[in-house]
Amino acid sequence: MRTEAEAAGPPLEPGDFVQLPVPVIQQLYHWDCGLACSRMVLRYLGQLDDSEFERALQKLQLTRSIWTIDLAYLMHHFGVRHRFCTQTLGVDKGYKNQSFYRKHFDTEETRVNQLFAQAKACKVLVEKCGHHCFCRTPDYQGHFIVLRGYNRATGCIFYNNPAYADPGMCSTSISNFEEARTSYGTDEDILFVYLDS
Repeated sequence: MRTEAEAAGPPLEPGDFVQLPVPVIQQLYHWDCGLACSRMVLRYLGQLDDSEFERALQKLQLTRSIWTIDLAYLMHHFGVRHRFCTQTLGVDKGYKNQSFYRKHFDTEETRVNQLFAQAKACKVLVEKCGHHCFCRTPDYQGHFIVLRGYNRATGCIFYNNPAYADPGMCSTSISNFEEARTSYGTDEDILFVYLDS
């Protein structure tokens, strides 16, 4: 008689499977997925205090237009070691007519470019990454998620999508994730956060 572990195939090597217990926090509005993701990360790190989070949003002047650079500043505010990788160190003017950006583009351009310019002095780690863009021009909608693990054997990643309370954890293939992450309009942004903050 085979055990359940034997039936599942060869044992996984360390690092072949990771699934972090990051809690799911649902976004409240259509625009606050990045803030919901930040709350998930901070709760996982044991640093989420709702009143302090609200004070941080006020201090950083985060409103209804949230960019990845805003989330990097938010992680810095809470003392979370991070690294923000992006294709564009500032605002890409080519996005001005994309429906997702159009409404706030003119008012946000100066603010966001200023955040990038001040990042080093503020100890917010931002790096320009290599260019791998698919360069398609779909009607981009924009969305933040929290990656929480992977299974190397099946080639999938696990993530929390703040748009849904259930099912908490989602999964997709690495190729689907890369296609979404490198779509036109994303700047291929990734905000890494580290446990040893």
